[in-house]
Amino acid sequence: MTSDERLPTIAASLDALCIVVFVTIGRRNHDESSAMSGILRTAAPFAIALFIAWAVVRAWRQPTSVRTGLLIWPIVILVGMLLRHFVFDDGTATSFIIVATIFLGLFLVGWRAVWTLVESRRHRSAGVA
Repeated sequence: MTSDERLPTIAASLDALCIVVFVTIGRRNHDESSAMSGILRTAAPFAIALFIAWAVVRAWRQPTSVRTGLLIWPIVILVGMLLRHFVFDDGTATSFIIVATIFLGLFLVGWRAVWTLVESRRHRSAGVA
């Protein structure tokens, strides 16, 4: 498998990691259990939303693109909050929505921006040498 063939798997893993980090930090800040079952239950609506976002955007086509991050981010927030409220019967306080939107935006788009910058510099260095 070439590195290009692995990009969707790497990108999906990084996206999932962003959600797990968000949930873990949130649970710790609210003095909730850090047990894996609690983390998974809290992360589930956002993980499902991430899967849906990837399918809608067809993120596997350009998984590391900042544009892809900008497209999946609002879907993850909207669908994740709807699932959290209506399916998982958990809270969706305005402050939680704001924090989730900012955190996940920074991370889902941010890692892609860093990736793009690193790749750009790597290609420029290879072209100069």
